[in-house]
Amino acid sequence: MLRFIGGVLIITATTGAGILYGMELQDYLEKLLYIRHVIYMLKGEMEYSSAPLSEVFGRVSARVKEPYRRWLTAMEKQVEGREEDAFLKIWIRSTDRYLGELHLKSQHSIQLKELGTYLGQMDCASESESLKLYLGRLELEIEKVREGLSSKKRIGNCLGVMFGIFLVVLLI
Repeated sequence: MLRFIGGVLIITATTGAGILYGMELQDYLEKLLYIRHVIYMLKGEMEYSSAPLSEVFGRVSARVKEPYRRWLTAMEKQVEGREEDAFLKIWIRSTDRYLGELHLKSQHSIQLKELGTYLGQMDCASESESLKLYLGRLELEIEKVREGLSSKKRIGNCLGVMFGIFLVVLLI
């Protein structure tokens, strides 16, 4: 009887781990989608108001959730009060500090940091075009993640169950 209960618990635990893996994949996709949303808001605000970047960051920060709000608020203050730091340094430092908790894959983090290369030193039309190009690349990355999501979730669930059965058979 104890072996049966132990076997059920092992299979339940490994199945839960597979389900948790699928939930983490879905959560990562939602992070990318929200980054896209924030960048669209920045682009729209820049095109609509033609305001300086510090004001754009401030206006958008009021409409987003954490940690993006802290990131944009810090960007607003640092860009407004910068003395000698280049915009790119401020962008990279703030992205690392405030968006590090998102645990983005290195390629997505690098792409977001590269966006700072093209902002802060050009006219509004060039900045808008840079944001448009970044959004195009981000759309491709989102599609890649979205395409593999359902199959990876299914594989994670199956592997969880199979590994649990394997452990039960091994331990019996």
